[in-house]
Amino acid sequence: MKNIIFIGMPAVGKSAIGVILAKRLGYQFIDTDIVIQDKTGSLLKDIIAEQGIDAFLKIEDEMNSQIEAQEAIISPGGSVIYCENAMKHYKEIGTVVYLQASFEMISPRLGNTTRRGVVLREGQTLRDLYDERVKLFERYADITVNQDYGNLMQNVERVMEAIEKA
Repeated sequence: MKNIIFIGMPAVGKSAIGVILAKRLGYQFIDTDIVIQDKTGSLLKDIIAEQGIDAFLKIEDEMNSQIEAQEAIISPGGSVIYCENAMKHYKEIGTVVYLQASFEMISPRLGNTTRRGVVLREGQTLRDLYDERVKLFERYADITVNQDYGNLMQNVERVMEAIEKA
């Protein structure tokens, strides 16, 4: 197994599950939102507010495309699926796992999307964003694991089982 790349909506558990899985497998854990913040010296929400969504997506595409790792759990931001170069790169270096959750599960978890740095275009509702992204998550996924039921550890177990079967 090379790398495991988690995709899914913000607040689905990519980082929480990723950290636990990395410890279990003895893998490195990479949160690409933190990589972007470290390299730019800015919070995601500030990049979006100051430079705009398109500029942020360009930065996200470039930085995710440059991630080099072996035996890593990689947790990119939910908007990485808009980044063609990054997704091509991830498909080449690992297995893409879509952590799927219903809108009803995600919506209350997200809270304030602006503070969280969610890429939400003007006039776009959270539901619009969800519906738009689900199609892209499904397109890029090698494995899909539903996160709608169970607690964190049960979800980790389901992800582990799905990866082992693949």
